[in-house]
Amino acid sequence: MSKQLTVYSVSAPGFLGLNTQDPSLEISNGFAGIALNCVIDKFGRVGARQGYENINTSDATLGANDITVIHELIEIDGTLTVLFFGNGKLFKLGLATAGAVAEYNIAEYGSNGSPLAEYTSGVAGLGTVVELTYGGGGTAPVFNAGNWQAASLNGIVYFFQINNDPIIYDPAVSTSTYRRVTEKSGYVGTVPNANVAISAYGRIWAANTITNNTTVSFSDLLSGHIWSTGTAGSLDVSRVWSNGADEIMGLAAHNGFLFIFGRRQILVYANATTPSTMTLADTISSVGCIARDTIQNTGKDVVFLSGSGLRSVLRTVQEKSAPLGDLSKNIRNDFLATIASESDTQLRSVYSEQNGFYLLACPSSEKVFCFDTKTTLEDGSYRVTIWDSIDPKSFCARRNGDLLIGKTGFVTKYTGYQDNASSYRMEYYTNNADLGKDGLTSIIKKIKVLVVGGSNQAVSVFWGYDFSSSYQSQTVSIPTQSVSEYGIAEYNIAQYAAGISLEELTAYGNGTGKIVQTGFEVDINGFPISFQKIEIQTKTGKLA
Repeated sequence: MSKQLTVYSVSAPGFLGLNTQDPSLEISNGFAGIALNCVIDKFGRVGARQGYENINTSDATLGANDITVIHELIEIDGTLTVLFFGNGKLFKLGLATAGAVAEYNIAEYGSNGSPLAEYTSGVAGLGTVVELTYGGGGTAPVFNAGNWQAASLNGIVYFFQINNDPIIYDPAVSTSTYRRVTEKSGYVGTVPNANVAISAYGRIWAANTITNNTTVSFSDLLSGHIWSTGTAGSLDVSRVWSNGADEIMGLAAHNGFLFIFGRRQILVYANATTPSTMTLADTISSVGCIARDTIQNTGKDVVFLSGSGLRSVLRTVQEKSAPLGDLSKNIRNDFLATIASESDTQLRSVYSEQNGFYLLACPSSEKVFCFDTKTTLEDGSYRVTIWDSIDPKSFCARRNGDLLIGKTGFVTKYTGYQDNASSYRMEYYTNNADLGKDGLTSIIKKIKVLVVGGSNQAVSVFWGYDFSSSYQSQTVSIPTQSVSEYGIAEYNIAQYAAGISLEELTAYGNGTGKIVQTGFEVDINGFPISFQKIEIQTKTGKLA
């Protein structure tokens, strides 16, 4: 008599994200063992991330150089201008080239009632690269690196980088040039040649120069060029650190507070909206920030990279303490090993409200850690996946929700399901599971997976036993779909319409073992794909 099949099901597979930290057999089957080039969609399923496409034409002056900084300026009249650095030069993104398909929609209106152009999804035209030249009265500055931090105030962008003269782009003076802050009309005081700068509470805050890494300077209200009169001033924190001497690595503002991040500790100042009344409200002596460009304000939290993982400072006006949450605890060891191989000055991050995630790019390892911010797990951590084929050099989350990615020679936009017209590989593997009973082995007979989306694509189904990396596999195909299936919904995740494609794919297994792992790999080439349900049918084998 044939043995009865045992059915093992995983609904919404991978919805808890990666877990490489806990013992494999002790974790929920909702965790993934591998989640590569994936996101967690709004329905809680693991699915393909989006791809990217170039939004500018190639440019000889920019050349094949990395775009290390992207910043969007909202001008006084509401005009949106994208600025970026590359090849030691400052550029802005111009309008689409003549004859190209229009890439703009009328999205907003300026103060004079004129329509303003904004980039839209699926653009066909490409913007031009416009070099901004030096427009000051002296010798043009020479930039010794591209590690700028940009801050906008009152329709002007201020760029800061240690051991470089701070510069500005002021479209009210010129839309084709930049100049030093010291060359702006009405300049007063001494602007710090700082490495850290933010715009908050109506002024520019700057810190960390070659000679002083413990003082925060702040400009006059609405005047980033005035540093010694009005309400401008400075705050020396050299004697405030509670856990020994430290250096300022970054700044953040949230709910009227100013967060001063040291490398090993954090200071929290209250009443930062009026610097003359600022007071030290809290100190965090055990955790600091190790990389300036990992600090992101998510609206509810301030997220940053510490020496022990990705953290958030949770804060409300009523709280008197600053509890910390380890957002990366489920991948902690692997995450820290990757971070240890990176240069702190090369790490880049972005928070995208539209997509509901925080991205941390690690250029040396060519990995992007994608932390889903839409919800937290019961342990307070974020769900996380890893991307390995985008290799960002910089990010910018635009006002209209677009996510821009700086690459070599191009500003690109996170959109579609191809990487610059090429396919990319999505991989999802379950964690290892003991499917046997009373010490018996399991024999996989069938693996069924319910796939949402895709069209005329091959899905490779893998299975392995007893923690072996030698998998067996079978390729099954998603049929060609002829209906339009997707619309754009919250978090820029595909939402499925009446013409939804739901296909149950079946692979036939073999082999035997006590511990079972399954995996699914597919080339994403123009169609989104996510996994709705996995069903593994097994028969009982011999004693393990």
